[in-house]
Amino acid sequence: MKIKVIGAGYVGIANALLFNEHHDVTLVDIDYDKIELLLTKQMIFNDELVSEELKHSNLKIVHTSETQYPLDDLVIICTPTDYDEISHGFNSESVEASIHTIVSSGFMGWIMIKSTIPVGFTESMKEKYDYSKIFFSPEFLREGQALFDNLYPNRMIFGEKEENVGFIAQIYQSVAHIECPVLFMDSTHAEAIKLFSNTYLALRIAFFNELDSYAEMKDLKSKTLIQGIGLDPRIGNYYNNPSFGYGGYCLPKDSKQLLSHYDSIPQNIISAVVYANQTRKLFILEHLLSHAHQRIGIYRLSMKKKSDNFRNSAIVDILELARHYHLDMIIYEPQIDTDTFMQYPVIKDLKRFKQDSEWIVANRWDDEIKDVREKVYTRDCFENDL
Repeated sequence: MKIKVIGAGYVGIANALLFNEHHDVTLVDIDYDKIELLLTKQMIFNDELVSEELKHSNLKIVHTSETQYPLDDLVIICTPTDYDEISHGFNSESVEASIHTIVSSGFMGWIMIKSTIPVGFTESMKEKYDYSKIFFSPEFLREGQALFDNLYPNRMIFGEKEENVGFIAQIYQSVAHIECPVLFMDSTHAEAIKLFSNTYLALRIAFFNELDSYAEMKDLKSKTLIQGIGLDPRIGNYYNNPSFGYGGYCLPKDSKQLLSHYDSIPQNIISAVVYANQTRKLFILEHLLSHAHQRIGIYRLSMKKKSDNFRNSAIVDILELARHYHLDMIIYEPQIDTDTFMQYPVIKDLKRFKQDSEWIVANRWDDEIKDVREKVYTRDCFENDL
């Protein structure tokens, strides 16, 4: 098959590499600098499996302006969407612009949307562009594990009838290393599943973070509480490690988008999920302020190991809140090229960072700071980066 994948983010690259061995795949993006890096086999984000696969692939990568669609069988849209705090909804302009370009080109095949979109978006696009062969298929990929999660999926969901897009499901199944449930439904249900799935994950993180806040204030051990709670099979001993707050590409924006869909629907839990994350960050900020007399070292800005994503990182949001208090802080983050970040000095040398920090704050534990464990503050009680 001839397949085009639009958007060279972690979802787009993972999907392009997934199909490239057995199909004629072209990865498309609007960013010339990103394309240049990928053509020289350099990754634009951290993902070891993607990076290794890219080195040995013959994947075609082109700019949007050089792309034609009429001869393709399938186009996969993986362009970024983000939550707009002003409009209180996803900015899906990149997805719609891609649909407009594809349909206008005379393309006759299927358009599969992988970008996260508002509930009802796909149906609105089918009606607006008078093109019925558009459907949504949610991705459930973790940062740093995008290709792995495509190879070992826990489920596949397609927002279209099986008789129409069953052949696309077969393509995914043919390259997956395990069998998993496959569901076919309309795109509106598929869109809602994606938002509810990520909001539930955010809910779970928020719950264990609030448990941790309670334990810390009451001088209890969070790990002991969580282990005892998790032995109930209805709860489970997973996705339960406290942090400074949920973050990353998906959970913050998807939970806010879902909340916006409840504008005329009674609810309490969905809004609590969104606001609980801010409460947690303020709780961590209070701890920073209680050490205002010391030089505070911030160990890493990314959400977890093997991630280079600072966007919507909880620790970055906490630093933003702390700017108003003029704390004496330094940052250790080897992925930053500049000497400052948010006005705070960036220390490139880990040994010097440890020496200069009187108190170290780490969202996630790492063994490279175990020699100064006595001055490290972290809520990562399982030390497993989950």
